[in-house]
Amino acid sequence: MNLVDTSGWIEYFFAGPNATHFAKPIERTSKLLVPTICMFEVFKKINVVGNEAQALQAVAQMRQGLVLDLTESIALSASLITIKHKLPMADSMIYASALANDATIWTQDIDFENLPGIQYVKARTKN
Repeated sequence: MNLVDTSGWIEYFFAGPNATHFAKPIERTSKLLVPTICMFEVFKKINVVGNEAQALQAVAQMRQGLVLDLTESIALSASLITIKHKLPMADSMIYASALANDATIWTQDIDFENLPGIQYVKARTKN
């Protein structure tokens, strides 16, 4: 299973330099897990730089994967991950969701760089 974190979704939706790195896991919807925290962050970001209609279109595409709600188990696991790995709250929830579902996280968020189960690509800027 694959889980694309928020940085990957944003890169994909805005056709950033690393968009192709995220295209394969995003477009393989039968193996795609989507934590609701990623939906929150993507919806917010696209509303800030675009509009609500664009944000809703993005969320509709995200819903093609299996949406993972934040459960009590994931929340408690994320809390321990925050303590152990010093990850921010949202990143810990994403990581806990991946661990609970034996999924690989696809990201360009440096906070994940050295953790197991990560397909990390360094963020690049558009030329």
